[in-house]
Amino acid sequence: MNPSWQWLAEHTNKDGYAGDLPGAVRGADVFIGVSAPNLLTGDDVAAMAKDSIVFALANPDPEVDPREARKHAAIVATGRSDQPNQINNVLAFPGVFRGMLDAHAEEFTEEMALAAARAIADVVGSEKINPTVIVPSVFDPRVAPAVAAAVRAASGR
Repeated sequence: MNPSWQWLAEHTNKDGYAGDLPGAVRGADVFIGVSAPNLLTGDDVAAMAKDSIVFALANPDPEVDPREARKHAAIVATGRSDQPNQINNVLAFPGVFRGMLDAHAEEFTEEMALAAARAIADVVGSEKINPTVIVPSVFDPRVAPAVAAAVRAASGR
């Protein structure tokens, strides 16, 4: 098993919960969904831990209505462009490709991925981060150049 998966297997679900999703998120600090729409309700999010984080990323319809989730969670993100905190790989591209092309890189490494993630985070900056802005807008013109420069630098070229 991949070492990261092994760590997750050893550090999550210590109670051995087997059941439905609403039961699984009860008391949880974080929900990261990448599955199907409308699996959770606002009440399910309310049953999560105080100041929970919900990433409902199923597209085009997330696992929980983001407006309902925001009533109970500290931070809510979806894959939707019409909602705050759109989590989408469009933030990384085309900057990743530009950086790799500029570096003449033949493979994309973990170091490049981490550099791209840090560059995306740095575009927001700690002074602007808040519950509705944890990632920059996909339309922010600073994102692609920042990612390209970071990927190129991480390539070592």
